Amino acid sequence: MAEITAQAVKVLREKTGAGMMDCKKALVECAGSEDKAIQYLREKGLAKAAKKAGRATSQGVIGSYIHSNGKLGVMVELKCETDFVAKNDKFKEFAKDLAMQIAATNPVCVSPEQVPQELLDKEREIFKNQAMEEGKPEAIAEKIVEGRIKKYYSEVCLLEQPFIKDDKKSMKDLLNDLIAVLGENMQVGRFTRMVLGEGTEAEASEE
Repeated sequence: MAEITAQAVKVLREKTGAGMMDCKKALVECAGSEDKAIQYLREKGLAKAAKKAGRATSQGVIGSYIHSNGKLGVMVELKCETDFVAKNDKFKEFAKDLAMQIAATNPVCVSPEQVPQELLDKEREIFKNQAMEEGKPEAIAEKIVEGRIKKYYSEVCLLEQPFIKDDKKSMKDLLNDLIAVLGENMQVGRFTRMVLGEGTEAEASEE
């Protein structure tokens, strides 16, 4: 088995934000492969996030972003369990990233569960009609509709969107990574996106 060097552990920690011991264990489990170790840590993080999902989030911060022209602004609520984590720099940085993401992509809501049913029904009908017009059999058309709905979620739901700074990760991936690193349940709450002269563009909540 490849020797796990302190430098390899340090590099993995810088890339993932995981603890030193977790990084060393991941490299040992993955025979020194950095890519596999990153995936290993991500899967562990998802498991940790699932375990923490039911815990109350009464603390947090309001992340904000004002565009350089002063005509576009966003406020978003990022919640956690304790004031200690709310003051953490990584937590506050993620709240800012959320605000920038909302400014850039103008999502309709936080998660797929929040997409209004009438809007979802309308999109499904449009996608099905498109598939049928393309001459697809109905069974195939249904599968195509599901694929297009998933893509639709990645456009209109904040947590399903690819991160504007790294499109290999979704906002949900980043949230789960942060939960794994900081060890608390976290939720994206309300957000508001304002454009000067156009009123409120979007207002939504994960709850």
